[in-house]
Amino acid sequence: MNILFVHQNFPGQFKHLAPAMASQGHRVVALHINACPPVPGVELVRYAVTGRTGQGTHRWLADLDTKTLRGEATWQAAMKLREQGFVPDVIVAHPGWGESLFLLQVWPQARLGIYCEFFYQHQGADVGFDPEFGNPDTDNACRLQMKNANYELHFARAHAGIAPTHWQASLFPEPFTSRISVIHDGICTDLVKPDAKASIRVQTQQGVLQLDRSNEVITFINRNLEPYRGYHQFMRALPAILKARPLARVVIIGGNEVSYGAAPPPGPDGKARTWRDIFLNEVKDELDLSRVHFVGKVPYADFLRVLQVSTVHVYLTYPFVLSWSLLEAMSAGCAIVASNTAPVREAIRHGETGQLVDFFDPAALAQQVIDLCKNPAERARLGAQARSFAVEHYDLETRCLPGQMAWVEGLTRN
Repeated sequence: MNILFVHQNFPGQFKHLAPAMASQGHRVVALHINACPPVPGVELVRYAVTGRTGQGTHRWLADLDTKTLRGEATWQAAMKLREQGFVPDVIVAHPGWGESLFLLQVWPQARLGIYCEFFYQHQGADVGFDPEFGNPDTDNACRLQMKNANYELHFARAHAGIAPTHWQASLFPEPFTSRISVIHDGICTDLVKPDAKASIRVQTQQGVLQLDRSNEVITFINRNLEPYRGYHQFMRALPAILKARPLARVVIIGGNEVSYGAAPPPGPDGKARTWRDIFLNEVKDELDLSRVHFVGKVPYADFLRVLQVSTVHVYLTYPFVLSWSLLEAMSAGCAIVASNTAPVREAIRHGETGQLVDFFDPAALAQQVIDLCKNPAERARLGAQARSFAVEHYDLETRCLPGQMAWVEGLTRN
């Protein structure tokens, strides 16, 4: 087949799928906006968006206006590909940025499959979940309806969808939900695995400190440190944890940008602030900061070693897209305390593959972490069962990638 992948941040969720399809003898082309390193077997076609957004448009239409511009740019790139003789049998797209809106105008006979990551809800998901950051806007429902318009414009044209979790799939409306297959992106469990000899080095005021499995290490990992991923609740739990565990070290991975939700408000002086500093400042007088290590964003190999030395790993999130890092922590055999929110509950079963805690109860979070730190046998049990669950349900090579490849091939039959 000729297969076209479309993703602004290619390879994104198609990191393994695209080269795997190429390895089967298919011709694979990828359209993308942002820079991308070479992907084995994949012809990369980068395009640019021109024009300015938001001028003269209704505020509810600003998001769709941006997506229409991206769709137009992708359409133009597709026209050039068609002129060069490329005709895809299958198009696999992440439609979240509007790039795939007009591709079937270029290739009407192609079969379109879309990645169904998140369909916004006015209630029951991330919006309005955390009252501390309640949105004062009264037009949320209207705004989100228009934000979802991009996906809704795809439903009549797409032949099938794929979603990484059952909860994320359930957010989409019928009749399209019935056309979504739930297949996770996959975790390389042969790579992400326990390592009793793992160690990490962190910078302190006294110099470089080396930590390994003999140390007590509490870990918390996000792409960026922000409320959507429970950073504020984790920081509020730290004073009690460090008081009860005087030898514990805390390693926090994450940047200072905003991945989801709103940017932090400026300080009293009008200067920009980060969520990291806002919530660190809230509790810093109660912390021994010599034992709290913010390491920023780190290379993947260092990220894995942090998981491998973890005594207790904490993962918190609004009801939103599930982070790969949770499943990687499971695959690494971590003892995990996680928020009792969707879709976390699909992977963390309380008392079996980890512990669940109320997102809004930092005292309970602290107590669960403390209790696990005291109980190496329970940590070992939970970690082993977490890894077994990850291998059984989320392994890339034996489960997820074969399912994804079969889904792509099935697009020609749907």
